Amino acid sequence: MFDFMLPGSMAYAIVKGLHITAVIFWMAGMLYLPRLFVYHHQAQPGGELESALLIQERNLLKIIINPAMIAVWLLAILMIAANSALWTSGWFHVKLLLVLALSGVHGFYAGAQKKFAKGERPRTEKFWRIMNEIPAIAVIVIVFLAVVKPF
Repeated sequence: MFDFMLPGSMAYAIVKGLHITAVIFWMAGMLYLPRLFVYHHQAQPGGELESALLIQERNLLKIIINPAMIAVWLLAILMIAANSALWTSGWFHVKLLLVLALSGVHGFYAGAQKKFAKGERPRTEKFWRIMNEIPAIAVIVIVFLAVVKPF
């Protein structure tokens, strides 16, 4: 479909590099946002710290996490279109499933951010500490799948 972007070409390498960069930005935000939620639970309701956290949470989502996730998906679609052989690889199906799950976690985080903005305190501090680990574990597995291609 994209003859100019065959696997191994410079164009494909550029798209792949941009994809990896977008993943780094997305995961940085996905690791930091639940940490902000932990701090938010510790902040005095209506206080100065809570106001600052609300701004940070909103900006992190709108300026970094959302655009990075969109870039991850768009660039991945380009690579998949250029390399249809990916569909025959078992590791790719597992990776895709994990990325879909991370996208769901992203949506869950976005919903929680809206609740915090309304003055609610969804879940518990302990819950957000645990949720902070999910993207880290998922991205470790995703990277190993993409690099090792075990099956």
